[in-house]
Amino acid sequence: MKSKATLKQIAKELHVSVSTVSKALNDSPEISESTKTKVKEYAKLKNYKPNIIGLNLKNRKTKTIGLILPNILNSFFAKVFSGVEKVADEKGYNVITCISNESLSKEIHTLDMLSNGTIDGFILSVSEEAQKEHKFDHFNEIINDGTPIVMFDRISDEVHCDKVIVDDFDSALHATQHLINLGCKNIALFSSLGNLSVGKLRYDGYLKALENNKIAVNENIILLTETEEDLDRKIEAIFDNNTIDGIFALDESDSVAALKMGVKKGFKIPENLSIIGFADGILASRRLTPSLTTVSQHGPEIGEAAARLLIAKLETKEEDDYVYKTTVIKTELRERESTRKL
Repeated sequence: MKSKATLKQIAKELHVSVSTVSKALNDSPEISESTKTKVKEYAKLKNYKPNIIGLNLKNRKTKTIGLILPNILNSFFAKVFSGVEKVADEKGYNVITCISNESLSKEIHTLDMLSNGTIDGFILSVSEEAQKEHKFDHFNEIINDGTPIVMFDRISDEVHCDKVIVDDFDSALHATQHLINLGCKNIALFSSLGNLSVGKLRYDGYLKALENNKIAVNENIILLTETEEDLDRKIEAIFDNNTIDGIFALDESDSVAALKMGVKKGFKIPENLSIIGFADGILASRRLTPSLTTVSQHGPEIGEAAARLLIAKLETKEEDDYVYKTTVIKTELRERESTRKL
């Protein structure tokens, strides 16, 4: 492997100071064009690579964002990642991405590891375990140490920072109302998001729609679980023991489970069973038959908004004048084959 030169080695070979080499590589106006050219050409020849952590040491800026995602399998988080990457690239920032795997300890470890001079700020969605145990002190400690955080999707009101959310309550209210407008009277709710704030908001939106239409809540057709596996084990009994004509599912995996079970049980979809899921991955729109009507969360837009908020915070010089913002991204009901047309 070709060895990499250091600033000190380049300075020694060219008979200039380390400061001159550093300034030349950073296009400082203090250095002549001929010296800049000579230094840059020699640095390239010697395979010099800048130490990102050491860059801009004076103002402690690495131009790097830490992105912490709860899991890598959910297409929503992949879309958020694409939005963060897009804005970061436009603004000249790098992105280091880590996965908490829904673990509180891993979330804490990742924050500690990256906040030690590696990154300038974090964009993250809170892990399931942190929400379940209601532990958020680790976020406040990072912020108090001077590293800003932007939370998205899963957030905590106990952490004072910028946030990007979707209108989960209103989206669920609208989706359930759409099923009611289609003539559904026995609308089941399937959720594996029992520990998550977004699941609670969507569940409340569903209940509010029933209340608005004077439809009695039927606990027998509401399935609230904490894992996909638990939902898969219990979902068939809902179909076997109850009359349902509509389903509102709170997550992509819940939506797929509902559609598969409906087909298995011989329902004609959407003729006698209409399904809306809170998801908008490729699976829902292209890989399922019939294709699934979904509440689209606009993941890329969420990522873009979060990255813009963080970079604005990082580039704000007057800390005392900064006001934390909560950006709400509006969802969209995308009608496909699993619901009838009004």
